[in-house]
Amino acid sequence: MTELRPLGPGLTPQARALAQELRGLFHALGVSVRRYAARRLRDPGTLSRYLNGTRVPPWEVVVDLFTDLAEHRGRAATPEAIALVRRLHEEALATSVPSPRHALEVLERQLADADRVSRRSAVQGDVIGEALLDRQHRIADLEVRISELEAARIAERERADRAADAAPDVSELLRERDALRAQVGRLAEELTATRFQRDRAEERCGLLERQLEAMEKVQRGDGLPPLVPPAAGPVTRSLPKVLIVDDQRDNLMAMKAVLSTLSQELVAVSSGRDALKALLDHDDFAVIIMDVQMPLMDGYETAAHIKRRGRSSKVPIIFLTAMGADPEHSARGYAAGAVDYIGKPFDPWVLRAKVAVFTGIYLERHGDGGTR
Repeated sequence: MTELRPLGPGLTPQARALAQELRGLFHALGVSVRRYAARRLRDPGTLSRYLNGTRVPPWEVVVDLFTDLAEHRGRAATPEAIALVRRLHEEALATSVPSPRHALEVLERQLADADRVSRRSAVQGDVIGEALLDRQHRIADLEVRISELEAARIAERERADRAADAAPDVSELLRERDALRAQVGRLAEELTATRFQRDRAEERCGLLERQLEAMEKVQRGDGLPPLVPPAAGPVTRSLPKVLIVDDQRDNLMAMKAVLSTLSQELVAVSSGRDALKALLDHDDFAVIIMDVQMPLMDGYETAAHIKRRGRSSKVPIIFLTAMGADPEHSARGYAAGAVDYIGKPFDPWVLRAKVAVFTGIYLERHGDGGTR
């Protein structure tokens, strides 16, 4: 069995603590790094770096490890054990040095998720479309049969030697037709929703591809400016505005620091109500970055209010959420009007790439420099 590499040199205490916990979980599986990497279709070198602490793994890698260990042992890990590793993971991420490579991995995973939703929606749309067409054909057949029977009813009534109540009964066919029409209505609604989901997923794919292009430029050295605040100086032109909404002061300060090297005017507020007020004062925001979990009015409710207002309905919203990787919560976010999401703790390069792309789209629509 291939031995684990020693812990990496110069690790932060947080990265070391996480790596030691993950190594304990992995050791209990009793397999080599290479064999486990093959099992999970992962690169063995990357997996090894996760386990020696030189890289913080995505949370889904940790979840897979818990899942495989539960299968191996025949019992699941306790909620307390999972909560402990989750806390260590968050602390390690918060203290890790961000890199464009990690940001690329995050964006690639998001693109894969969006592509999967698009393909699944397309298949569902085809299935629903076929079912809808089948019902429509059956209704057409029933209409012909009902018409024939109605004609026979009329003919029977015209015959004096036959009783009227002996005419063919079409009530059963009418009930079947009405039931099919109700199915057609439901299927049409499902098809519309599925096509909308596919279109939104395709839109996300396009946005994520642009974000990946921005990060690839960073790796080549000709992309976004570094994570260093610029020297203070006067603003010489009108800048597109970015609205940041988070009830945690530390989060606001961190996002402002990360985005301060980009060419935007940052407006930071600490509640959903303040966000709505800011949108009344300004109608030229390029993008809104909004925390989901806020008191009084959460991100979902705030987004719904924003989308109902004509002046702000077109402003793209990026949700900032600790539940970003959960398909249920990301789907709810998209349903509320978000076009993108960032997981917590956020990767500075991912945040900057997303904001840069939405700002670029805003400038394309409104002209260079953000002038109207």
